Amino acid sequence: MKNMKKGIKRVPKLRFPGFDETWDLIKLGNNSLKIGSGVTPKGGSKVYQNDGIVFIRSQNVHGDRLLLNNITFISQEIHEQMKSSEVHPSDILLNITGASIGRSCVVPADFTVGNVNQHVCIIRLKNGRSPNFYQSFLSSSKGQKLVYQRQAGGGREGLNFQSIRSFKIVVPTLPEQQKIASFLSAIDQKLQQLNRKKELLEQYKKGVLQKIFSREIRFQDENGQDYPDWQEKRLGTLAKKITTKNQNSTVTNVLTNSATQGIVSQQDYFLKDIANQNNLGGYYIVDTDDFVYNPRISSSAPVGPIKRNKLGKGVMSPLYSVLRFDAGSLNYFEYYFETTGWHTYMHSIANFGARHDRMNITNADFLKMPIPYPCKEERNMICLFLENLTTKLDVVKAQLAQTRTFKKGLLQQLFV
Repeated sequence: MKNMKKGIKRVPKLRFPGFDETWDLIKLGNNSLKIGSGVTPKGGSKVYQNDGIVFIRSQNVHGDRLLLNNITFISQEIHEQMKSSEVHPSDILLNITGASIGRSCVVPADFTVGNVNQHVCIIRLKNGRSPNFYQSFLSSSKGQKLVYQRQAGGGREGLNFQSIRSFKIVVPTLPEQQKIASFLSAIDQKLQQLNRKKELLEQYKKGVLQKIFSREIRFQDENGQDYPDWQEKRLGTLAKKITTKNQNSTVTNVLTNSATQGIVSQQDYFLKDIANQNNLGGYYIVDTDDFVYNPRISSSAPVGPIKRNKLGKGVMSPLYSVLRFDAGSLNYFEYYFETTGWHTYMHSIANFGARHDRMNITNADFLKMPIPYPCKEERNMICLFLENLTTKLDVVKAQLAQTRTFKKGLLQQLFV
């Protein structure tokens, strides 16, 4: 490899000992045997199968890994017709369209046979190059900047092969490429382990929550005796609906209720203010520890989420319902609304009308929701158990976030 410009010393900020050569500026196309994608088979999803040849789509390229847990398949016959887009071990796969543009991974060495659709580009390097090094560069902020700059069309809707071939990348010798790739691979393995640990804890917590609130799991007192049978109370007897308006727009902290993130700042969630700051007088005031119901449905919240506000005083759209529970059992209610135990009732009272993305229910029906209610002592036992489990999960999430931040910082310093 030769420098495209002479006299420029290109070295990263962070470097392993034993390497002092200047890095070379190269074009990706000159160092690749293949840059191209596949197609969607004739007939589209109708020709997908439950087994056969692995057919890789953009959703399978995620988190710097090839995910095969949500894979589809095509027949051998269709695969033969698409032979030019057959995937090989050590190929780099790069998403080139849509919201996932720029995501990439390296095909594992033990991968057997597969194909890709038109949304995934195959980058097959020439010998003497480390696919893991090149893929790590593409995942770095420098690589993502290239992806953004080279998108084609006025709407920047995708990457074409000519643009990808023109990518200019600064690379070291093969031994240094391999050293960097090996180091980053070890971090990726740590991330995978932490992510798997998080997933297992989340699955366990979800299962335990369902069993506790369906009373498959019961707690006993200090003498080994069962607590009294649970009562069933109506939501309206445990909480009151808050409809305090933000008169004169005195509160300007606009909150939103996310099914996956809970109560968050609207500015942080949407990266901009959606609400008109001059027209907040009709919004409801929400205090700390109020619960908020968002009637908008999604795959992660099929009847809409009920979340607890832990951000302090704010305002929310009047499309939401704000509930204020009696103090002392807030954790219990928060855990209950993480389950699906209340979903059946919500479906039974919903009138979708013209809006199929939103639950349409009356206040009276909503406040009649049945809530399972054990005695105070058992509520405390339930909360203590679940808080300990939640703490373990939060520790793993923090470790995962720290490791991701560590890797992100390394990617900024290990590449030129």
